[in-house]
Amino acid sequence: MGGLMANVVYKGKVFTPLQYSQEADFERAVMQQAKDIFGAKTLYIDVKKRISEGEIVAIPDGYLLDFTFPSAPKLYIVENELVSHDPFRHIGQQLLRFAISYKGSGRKIKAFLLKEIMDRPDYRSFVEDNVKRTGYRNIDDMLEDLIFEKPVAAVVIIDEKTPELENVLGQLSMPTDILEFQTFVSDEEQIHRFSPFQEDVKEIQEPGHQPIDLEKVDTIVVPANEEGFRETFLGENCWHEIRISSSMLDRIKWIAAYQTAPISAVTHYAPVARIEKYKDTNKYILHFAEPAMAIGPIALPKGRKDLVLYSTRYTTFSKLQKAKSLEELFWLRS
Repeated sequence: MGGLMANVVYKGKVFTPLQYSQEADFERAVMQQAKDIFGAKTLYIDVKKRISEGEIVAIPDGYLLDFTFPSAPKLYIVENELVSHDPFRHIGQQLLRFAISYKGSGRKIKAFLLKEIMDRPDYRSFVEDNVKRTGYRNIDDMLEDLIFEKPVAAVVIIDEKTPELENVLGQLSMPTDILEFQTFVSDEEQIHRFSPFQEDVKEIQEPGHQPIDLEKVDTIVVPANEEGFRETFLGENCWHEIRISSSMLDRIKWIAAYQTAPISAVTHYAPVARIEKYKDTNKYILHFAEPAMAIGPIALPKGRKDLVLYSTRYTTFSKLQKAKSLEELFWLRS
């Protein structure tokens, strides 16, 4: 069970947390804010259909088509949950049931997703426009590949993230992104607070930066203090407890270390051999293919505190090789 949420002050008014008692009300609020939560390059399909493999039955809350990476669209199942529910019974078991029944129910899943898309002109137009950039012949061809040839991932939307939930999802092989969604009320007015889908990926294309080709992003840069850098990055040839969006797991080929103050620079990098779940968490450990090598240093420019790394960021290996400063590594301002 999570702790109590704090009040929020917005435009001079105090908003108090809305404690959802019915999961259906929570799901409705998520659906209304779907474009803001998931982003303009996604389609959230709110359809509940029973799928099964033998006696194993699963009913996901919805499905998400993600076109963030044009050449590699991805299909996610979506689970909306309240922290007041048992994370193992309501989330862990449901995702496990789905993972078991998914491939065997592929034809059924494809049929109802295709019908939902084709029956809604707005859905059909959005998907057809994006399919043109994917290399697939049509919507049917894309769904066939996503369902039968590509690994499925999951998105769990919950009103409060807890260590118990992280532990449950950490034990599943299915990659899972956790998003928090909370509602606050003042009189009859409501506001929402949420963690955006693929927040780490969206940072690559922040406003005010030159456009970049997401397809070329292959390098993760991690902040490291002196002790962690020396003992883990150099001493163990790995880096762990990293939160990574599931869409990036197959794209990361290199890792670079940004040593925090007083060094404040990227100083070493290494090729990534494999990425695995880290212990019983929903975070990851990156194992290096060979010991880290020195580079640069790629330093923080004077007066550019906005470029200090407090969390992981992505770039390209080409940029890593050429950059003279963090400004060049993380895209010059336009």
